Amino acid sequence: MSIGTAETRYRQLNQSRQSYLDRARDCSELTIPSLIPQDSHNETSDLYTPFQGIGARGVNNLASKLSLALMPPNSPFFRLMVEPYTLKDMAQDDAARTAMEEQLGEYERAVMSEIETSGDRVAVHEALKHLIVGGNVLLQVGQEKTRVIHLDSYVVSRAPNGEVLEIVTVEHVSPNALDKATAANITGKLEGDEKTVEIYTHVERKNDFYTVYQECKGTLVTGSKGKYRKNSVPFLPLRFSRIDGEDYGRGFVEELLGDLRSLEALSQAIVEGAAAAAKVLFMVNPNGTTRMRTIAQAENTAIIEGNKNDVSVLQMDKFNDFRVAYQAMQGIEERLSQQFMLQSSVSRNAERVTAEEIRYLAGELEDTLSGIYSILSQEFQLPYINRKIDVLTKSKKLPKLPEEVVKPSIVTGMEALGRGHDLRKLDMFIQGMSQALGPEVLQQYVNLQDYIKRRATALGIETDGLIKSQEQIAQEQQQAQMQSMAMQAGPQAVQEGVKALGNSYVESQRQQGGEGQ
Repeated sequence: MSIGTAETRYRQLNQSRQSYLDRARDCSELTIPSLIPQDSHNETSDLYTPFQGIGARGVNNLASKLSLALMPPNSPFFRLMVEPYTLKDMAQDDAARTAMEEQLGEYERAVMSEIETSGDRVAVHEALKHLIVGGNVLLQVGQEKTRVIHLDSYVVSRAPNGEVLEIVTVEHVSPNALDKATAANITGKLEGDEKTVEIYTHVERKNDFYTVYQECKGTLVTGSKGKYRKNSVPFLPLRFSRIDGEDYGRGFVEELLGDLRSLEALSQAIVEGAAAAAKVLFMVNPNGTTRMRTIAQAENTAIIEGNKNDVSVLQMDKFNDFRVAYQAMQGIEERLSQQFMLQSSVSRNAERVTAEEIRYLAGELEDTLSGIYSILSQEFQLPYINRKIDVLTKSKKLPKLPEEVVKPSIVTGMEALGRGHDLRKLDMFIQGMSQALGPEVLQQYVNLQDYIKRRATALGIETDGLIKSQEQIAQEQQQAQMQSMAMQAGPQAVQEGVKALGNSYVESQRQQGGEGQ
């Protein structure tokens, strides 16, 4: 590693990024201008204000639906899959397999609980908006929280098959935020009026590992060197569309840029034309008998001297032109509404959306966005879960899983998210068996307790203390049997018991009386 490598690589890779960044800024201007502003933008500069709002509304709506499908709130969006040969060995031991399923279910719920409390959903929602508009975004899944790095702050290099080879990020920080050792090393390199410095983070693939380091002013930042396994690297460069041979993706808005520009021009023409048409001017004949001041100062219903032929009204008569423009604008809005899924049937609050609606939404996204949901499941969900599991394992919040036996897997598309798909299969199996063979035969061959536990696991429900053990069931059956035997003995047994109790009482009183004498 040579000094200045990170900054040099950033400037080299920036050349291939520039065209993607320019298109992303054009798309952002017609949707959400503050998302990817121009390079000259700062806190005091004004942003462009679009004449139409369907672009911003469509991006926010689509990002919400993608967030709901990728990270559903009611169930885990991943499964812990066991290696097939291990499952084959456990096939003969039903109890062991059921126990394993319960443990994996608990592990999944623990990971999802950590995700819910980490606030990552906010970062993911922002990242999805960048993907829809600009086609690219970088997620940094840290120990505490997840950061969103915009396209204008990072560069990436990929292999022809899309695998990440190199990432370089740049961020501007105050010199006071640096550690003492790094600040001391760059003191002589700071200019007098320099309020911020650039810190470059360089991530590079080396065999099955990724090396990471930071540099500032050509100096290595103290304690920044690190090494990550392939499945636990915290940097996730996401793309909306995948094109082999290209380092960056293309945004969804780029495909609709023609309609958005047409809608913007028509909206601007109608707004400006309507403002002009709304302006009404009174014209007074300069050679007439009616004076202009008299007209201007007269109150409503006032009586004045003059000739009505001296006064005329000037107003723009362009109603037919506006109608043609408005009809064309309505057609474009309808097309954009369909593309942005503004007319989708699943639009309720996330807390109330059912698993079936999640599956329907996933299929709708798959059809509308031409496979983007599948792409994100592999380029976002799977690396994200691997990183989360790695963080929780290193912090000792979760036990370490044997990677050669258990691996996380994402269920995509029309398949159910999480274990909901297993639940449907299980219910279909039981229903089919009951219809074909009858309830008596089903009860004879199906282990009811094992079915109950598997169904609870599929629903993500903790069964400890909820499902009775075999010992509890046997004890309750024994008690019920004893009560039944007592009831069968009838009233005679009750009378004999009362008589015996009375005789015992009388005998005890007699003995007490004898002792008193």
